[in-house]
Amino acid sequence: MPFLELSIACKASEEARVETALNELGALSVSLLDAADAENEKAILEPGVGETPLWNDIVLLALFDAGTHEGLLLHALDAYDSGIDWSSGTFRTVGDQDWERAWLDQFEPMRFGSRTWIIPWHRDAPPEAANGVIIRLDPGLAFGSGTHPTTALCLQWLDGLDLRGKDVLDFGCGSGILALAALKLGAASAVGVDNDPQALIATHDNAERNGVGHLLQVYLPEAEPLRQYPVVLANILASALIALHDTLAARTQTGGLIALSGILKGQEHEVLAAFAPHFEALTVTQHDDWIRIDGRKR
Repeated sequence: MPFLELSIACKASEEARVETALNELGALSVSLLDAADAENEKAILEPGVGETPLWNDIVLLALFDAGTHEGLLLHALDAYDSGIDWSSGTFRTVGDQDWERAWLDQFEPMRFGSRTWIIPWHRDAPPEAANGVIIRLDPGLAFGSGTHPTTALCLQWLDGLDLRGKDVLDFGCGSGILALAALKLGAASAVGVDNDPQALIATHDNAERNGVGHLLQVYLPEAEPLRQYPVVLANILASALIALHDTLAARTQTGGLIALSGILKGQEHEVLAAFAPHFEALTVTQHDDWIRIDGRKR
């Protein structure tokens, strides 16, 4: 059965209102994309703990029943919330298909650093990955596939570490891609924390499929055991990182390493100021418009 798809662009500050209106008017599903990457349909960021990661400019894709009248729908949306410019919305008819699998068909093996490979389940590993570390991932299972610069920055950082025998905390784990990479790179154990139960299920399933499920534990924030780690990652938003700076510092052991990502260019100064009292040798690395900050616990 075909569907009617409405595509509407908005600012991050308007996203909640737009999504609410679409759902109230009968949307069967609503997906969010970075407006800059909308044509490539790249994955959304891994959600932070207590946050929905958004870009400054967003495209929402809403599916409605095929018989929905376009003009009447726009009129109803305007009546529901006249503060949104619904006239900018565009429509197209889309066929009935397995959208998750269709997206995966476009997902290619990717290398991060010198040895880390993210490869979808349905793809063969390329010859150049023969001596590398391979993480098999179904990116449709939850959030985060490695395609976004924030995740790529963290994977590159992990690839450059000696993780043998170390315990790793992935705070805001999403699909678990960073915890999985750490384990595949030699970490002794990993803990994933996320406020979304679906993300925890996805992380656990991905770990089992990669043969490292026995080395990974997942928790909601309120259930996370209080302990310290030699390696900590937090790929969330700058605002969440700043709010959690004491928590993340407390989770990092003295001399331990931390990587912070999900930071837009221009936001790094506030994050640096929040973490400088706890960490030294803080380094800023940029990929496109995104920033990673890493350092060592004082």
